[in-house]
Amino acid sequence: MTDLSIQPQLATADVQLRDEERTRCEIWTRVMGYHRPVTSFNTGKQGEFAERTFFNEPGRG
Repeated sequence: MTDLSIQPQLATADVQLRDEERTRCEIWTRVMGYHRPVTSFNTGKQGEFAERTFFNEPGRG
């Protein structure tokens, strides 16, 4: 069984990382039925990806 009493403390903890501890987060997206990293896109496609907006369809959770 998991002790959940520590969970609120973790949510409010102030975590600070030094620059050498950080790693780059790679973003992938679905293109034409398969997944590709956004970093492999050309400049125009990366700009188009950055302009995308997300929406919630009415009536869906």
